[in-house]
Amino acid sequence: MNNIKNISCVVIVKNAKTTIKNTLDSLLSFEDVVIYDNGSSDGTLDIIKNYTNINLVQGEFMGFGPTKNEAIKYAKNDWILSLDADEVLSDDFINNLKNLKLNNNNIYSILRTNYYKKTEIKHCWGNDIIVRVFNRKKTIFTSDMVHEKIIYKDLNILMLFGIVRHYPYSTITDFIIKLDRYSTIFANDNVGKKNSSPSKAILNGIFSFIKTYFFKRGFLDGYAGLVISFSHMATNFYKYIKLYELNNELKRK
Repeated sequence: MNNIKNISCVVIVKNAKTTIKNTLDSLLSFEDVVIYDNGSSDGTLDIIKNYTNINLVQGEFMGFGPTKNEAIKYAKNDWILSLDADEVLSDDFINNLKNLKLNNNNIYSILRTNYYKKTEIKHCWGNDIIVRVFNRKKTIFTSDMVHEKIIYKDLNILMLFGIVRHYPYSTITDFIIKLDRYSTIFANDNVGKKNSSPSKAILNGIFSFIKTYFFKRGFLDGYAGLVISFSHMATNFYKYIKLYELNNELKRK
């Protein structure tokens, strides 16, 4: 049995030069890999062109949920494995996926371990269990701009065996770029819907640091734990301060 032939892997990408090669190397067993690029300018496309199993699609970024739903339309198969451009499949995961008996009434979750550079982060982030394998005729992603999820109503969730490794940050600059991007998406998505203020931004930021560094014991992750905790603080501060500015601009119109 080799169910990989019946599964298309779909990845949305923007400026992932430092991670995309490892991701694509782990997908060589797949005959159909859809890469939905939304404006890469850092050499990512030059790397992608070296792989023969890639269907490269270029389009706009409309928020994570809508963009992923658009990307899966280009898959050859109805069964989808949704990955990020900084995730790498382990050999055990691939072998178990090959032998998986696909059922249209099921969706399947992965176990994801998280890393900063090459260090596994066990406290600030820990491991994630996320639904990533599904039949597009039965379900899709929510329309959330960030923190999108597979809609699982009336479907059974089963766990896939094997690890997916996640390498979201390889430099301090990566944190800065992503916090700016995510905070902007949050503010644009919530303008006129949620209230905010400078004090709310400060308090959310401080609580986020305390929660990550102390409650989650991020200090046990050493230097990386400090960087991650501070990044969480900055992200939450800018989410709400950007929302505050946008709400004020809306009121003046």
